[in-house]
Amino acid sequence: MSARAFTPAEVSDLRAAFPYFAAHDLSGDGPAYLDAAATSQRPAAVLDAERRFLETANAAVHRGTSGAVGEATGAFEGARAAVAAFVGAATPEQIVWAENATDALNIVALGIGEANAGLGVAGSERFALGAGDEILVTEAEHHANLIPWQRLAAKTGATFTYIPVREDGTWTLDDARAALTPRTKIFAFAHVSNVTGYVAPVAELVELARAVGAVTVLDACQSVPHIPVDFGALGVDFAAFSGHKMLGPNGIGVLYGRPELLAALPPARTGGSAITRVTMESAEFMPPPLRFEPGTQPVSQVVGLGAAVDFITRADLARAAVREHELVERLVAGITETPGLRLLGPADTSQRIALTAVSVAGVHAHDVGQFLDEQGVLVRVGHHCAQPLHRALGITSSTRASVHLTTTEDEVDRFLDALRGAQRYFGAEVSA
Repeated sequence: MSARAFTPAEVSDLRAAFPYFAAHDLSGDGPAYLDAAATSQRPAAVLDAERRFLETANAAVHRGTSGAVGEATGAFEGARAAVAAFVGAATPEQIVWAENATDALNIVALGIGEANAGLGVAGSERFALGAGDEILVTEAEHHANLIPWQRLAAKTGATFTYIPVREDGTWTLDDARAALTPRTKIFAFAHVSNVTGYVAPVAELVELARAVGAVTVLDACQSVPHIPVDFGALGVDFAAFSGHKMLGPNGIGVLYGRPELLAALPPARTGGSAITRVTMESAEFMPPPLRFEPGTQPVSQVVGLGAAVDFITRADLARAAVREHELVERLVAGITETPGLRLLGPADTSQRIALTAVSVAGVHAHDVGQFLDEQGVLVRVGHHCAQPLHRALGITSSTRASVHLTTTEDEVDRFLDALRGAQRYFGAEVSA
C-alpha cells in the first residue's frame, strides 16, 4: 500500500514542533516560507539536541580516554550510524563528515587530484586521469558539482564535457547513454535539480556508467531531505548532501562512499587525528572515514543532524514525500494556468519533486522577489548557483518556491497570488 499524505491537522502539529513556525503562526504575521531548498527551518528537537550536548556533554571526540570524551564520541559516532541507516549505507564507516555538501564534493575531486599528483594510497590507480580521459557532468548542475570537476580536468589534462539540457532544462537517460563512452572516467550529476526539480533516473545512470568503468558522483542535496533514498540500492559510488536542507544545523555536510572507493581515495586535507604514524619525512593515514576528518570536528552540529534524521524518520519521510508532491502539483498547476509565467523544468509532475522555479515575462526575478517579500512570501531569486542552466534556458535568473513537510496549501496559494500581483504591479499581465 502506498503512503498517504499528512492531513491538515498533522501538518499543523508538525509546524508546532518548529519554533520558527510556532512563533509566527501564533502571532498571525507569519511569512509564507518557501525557501527550504536553500535552508530548511529546524524543529525544537534538533535545537535542543545540539544545545543539550553543548551544555552537558561537550568534549573533544576521539581525543583522550576520559569518560567525558567517551560520552561525546559516542554521541558523535551514534549520529554517524543514524545517518548511515537513513541513506542506506551498509556501515557507518561509509559516512564522512564535511562542512557542507560543497565541501563533500570537493573531498572527492581534490582527493582524485591528489591521487594523480603522486600522493595516492593503495588502490588510487582507480582514479587515474590524463589526456584522452573524460569527466562528464550535465548542463543542469549546481556550481558545487561543476567547478570542482572543471578544475580537476585542468589539473590532470582530462577533457571536461557535459550533457546539454533540453528546452525545458531537463536531460534524459538516452542523452546520458549517448554521452558516456569508454573514455568517461567520472560522471557527476544531481539526483534532483535545484532549479527544475527534475528527478534523474539514478540507478539506470549508474548502470550505464559502470558499464564503461566510470565513477559516479551524486549531488543528493535536493533528494535526501524529501524522498526516501537508499544509496546502496542505487549503486552510486559517491554522494553528497547537506544538513541545513534537511532540518539540521548549518556547517555540517555528508559524503557517502562505497567502501572500496573511499579506501582508495587519498585525503586532500591533512592534519591531526587523521593519521596513524607521522615522521619528519612522511605520514600514514587512518582508514575512512577518519582519514577525511582531520582537526576538530563540528561535533554539536553532527549531534543536531542525528536528531534531524530521527525527527524525519518519526514523521515518516514516505508520507512527507506524498504530501510534498501534492503541493508541487498545486504549484505547477497554478503556474502553467497563468499567462506570462514560464515554468522551468517538466510540466509532468511525476518527473519532479520539492520545488518550482518560474520566469515572469517582462519582470526581472529580483523585482519579483522584492514584491513577494513585501507580501510576506519568502522565496529564492537569482541564478541559484546554476548559471549555465539559466543561460541554456535563455534567462539570467528565476524565482524559486520550494516546499518541505511543514508547507501548507495556504503558503502555496499566497505565492501564486503574489506572482500574479507582481505581474499587475509591473504592468506585465498577459491575456489568456
